Amino acid sequence: MKIMVVGGGGREHAIIKKIKKSPLAEEIYALPGNGGIAADATCVNIGAKDIEGIVRFALDNKIDYAIVAPDDPLVLGAVDALNEVGIPCFGPKACAAIIEGSKIFSKNLMKKYGIPTAAYEVFTELEPAVEYLKSAPIPTVIKADGLALGKGVVIAMTREEAIEAVYSMMQDKVFGASGSKIVIEEFLTGPEVSVLAFTDGKTVVPMVSSMDHKRALDNDQGLNTGGMGTIAPNPYYTDDVAAICMDKIFVPTINAMTQEGRTFKGCLYFGLMLTPDGPKVIEYNCRFGDPETQVVLPLLDGDLLEIMMACTNGTLADTEVRFMDSSACCVIMASAGYPGKYDGGYEITVEDGIEAEVYFAGAKFDGGKLVNAGGRVLGVTAIGDNLADAINKAYANVPKVNFANAYYRKDIGARALRAYIDNK
Repeated sequence: MKIMVVGGGGREHAIIKKIKKSPLAEEIYALPGNGGIAADATCVNIGAKDIEGIVRFALDNKIDYAIVAPDDPLVLGAVDALNEVGIPCFGPKACAAIIEGSKIFSKNLMKKYGIPTAAYEVFTELEPAVEYLKSAPIPTVIKADGLALGKGVVIAMTREEAIEAVYSMMQDKVFGASGSKIVIEEFLTGPEVSVLAFTDGKTVVPMVSSMDHKRALDNDQGLNTGGMGTIAPNPYYTDDVAAICMDKIFVPTINAMTQEGRTFKGCLYFGLMLTPDGPKVIEYNCRFGDPETQVVLPLLDGDLLEIMMACTNGTLADTEVRFMDSSACCVIMASAGYPGKYDGGYEITVEDGIEAEVYFAGAKFDGGKLVNAGGRVLGVTAIGDNLADAINKAYANVPKVNFANAYYRKDIGARALRAYIDNK
């Protein structure tokens, strides 16, 4: 089969490395891919949001199956457009991708169907939002309604910060049209858990849980980023918690979407907070998370392409999905200065004999050399018999990857290790 993967980050590299192992995959194309992905797939210089170009390429090259990985093309209707010309896809149609494309939609869906989430108010104009914040409980959470590269959320610890965030989104348009409508949400406390789930719209199969590390600096300090590293499984996500989530959140969400005429097929990401009142949904994503994918898929014990096609064909209930009884750790290596200003163009080298997977994100070829070309450049992922083993292996292999202004956190997984100790 000829497979086309839309996207060009670390998540897409992890997907490509996994489906490359499938006997069903004969040729793999990445649109646009990146310099590191080029070692595992044929990269084509067509942007992930160029829906017309993607469809034209798929037809011209007789693509048998497409995987649309990022949020933007999903919300823009890439799956719809490919389906219209007869190409089956992994990923939701636009009417279902709205679960990530609009925070207001997802919050209203949860309220309507009794899915546990934070209390919230919706605002479409600046003045009422500011007026509300003058007496709202603090801390509070301000969210832009639309897509904002994972950055459209402000946790305001003071009333001044909250009002400033509203002006920034609604008046200054820091997130463009995405911030023209906002959600102001109750501040929840508790451990955060990410759970990705395969679904064909009828059956939902959660993958192994994970823990992201969003802050740029050690000890969860510094600015928010797209994610500086991940571990799996998440120690806070016990069997008892998993059973509650399946019963109260996962199945009800899939059923709610079907009830709304928005059947969701693909990967649904559940961002959860384990509050004193039980698990609650912080956010939904309509696709694999990044960098969660870089620890979840290495633990998948089976044929990813086969599972994806079962999601598309509605046969997930008849398909075995297994995960290894192991742990994984991914350390993101970024360009120094990220998520602020950073320099690119430094050559990336990987030593022979590295005992970890390297998933490339912000990398390109320049003058025949692979160089850094983004904030988050790559992720180094190792698998171990237990979490401590996985963390040690990941950090032992990070020095085997080099570029001049590399920066990475030194404490990925430390919080999870403490949780394991506390749980004993």
